[in-house]
Amino acid sequence: MTETDLSATAPDAYPFAARFRVRYSEIDGQQIVFNAHYLTWYDTALAEYFRHLQISMDELIHGDDPTDFHTVRNVIDYHAPVRYDEIIAVHVRPGRLGRSSVTFEMATFVPGETRPRNTGQVVWVAAGVGDHQSKPVPDWVRQRLEVSRQATRVEVDPTCLPAPGKE
Repeated sequence: MTETDLSATAPDAYPFAARFRVRYSEIDGQQIVFNAHYLTWYDTALAEYFRHLQISMDELIHGDDPTDFHTVRNVIDYHAPVRYDEIIAVHVRPGRLGRSSVTFEMATFVPGETRPRNTGQVVWVAAGVGDHQSKPVPDWVRQRLEVSRQATRVEVDPTCLPAPGKE
């Protein structure tokens, strides 16, 4: 994504978002979020997205066709700083779905703002558990990602969700 793509990254263009509050430990000497924390937020938002889609990583890894996902690419474009104690929402949508790869398009917004603070991509490749060889994305995972493109938008606060098995 580039600066010219920002008009296509309105919050309602994403089917899912996870909210966070910026913690003191996440800021740097400039009093803004240290860049590495965005990848942690992206990863956490993806885990919550998969939970929302009822895609269990445990089921993937230990199921009949053991599959894991390896992160092979991360890209972040920073458009405006995020500061201590701000509430942010990391938005997720499936981008390109390849034979063995999934590109997730990400954007961080402050609720109520229409311009993202950052945009990015995370690319995962499906791989066999143990041999780490590329393999097709399981059909049931692909189907849930496809369906989510048209789903009603959901925004969650991961701190308010029940623990797995505690619903």
